[in-house]
Amino acid sequence: MTKEDKKNAYLYCKFRDEQFALYDEYAKRHGMLMKTLLVVNALFYAEGGMTQTEICRRTFQSKQTVNLIIKNLLADHYVTVTEMPENKRNKTVRMTEAGRAYCEKVVRHITWAEDTAMSMFTAEEQKRLIDLSRTFTRNLTMLVNQETEN
Repeated sequence: MTKEDKKNAYLYCKFRDEQFALYDEYAKRHGMLMKTLLVVNALFYAEGGMTQTEICRRTFQSKQTVNLIIKNLLADHYVTVTEMPENKRNKTVRMTEAGRAYCEKVVRHITWAEDTAMSMFTAEEQKRLIDLSRTFTRNLTMLVNQETEN
């Protein structure tokens, strides 16, 4: 590993952290936590609703975190939770009209910003960014999960 590798890893992670901070600040400006923003974003676009397991998978959050967020959204009447007939342990979470009204402007704006930022790249740059980010994430996952440093 070279000094340049370390510098580039630092820069890449700094940009990632800057993006996280941007989402966090955006969510706070609109009266919610970033993790809540991620959940309402997923639910807003899931017309048929989603199970909590699907929300966890989609937002990369723990079951406990998603469960707490859903409880809060339920208390505010922003979502409904319905048992699935085939398996009562699975429940479908759907956004209510009040929930859609609560988050529509916030969700649509962040989606527009993401889509527009991506559109500022050429098709080739978009593909490269996605491919390289996917590879970095796969490499990082493998290395974080290995027991020792080589």
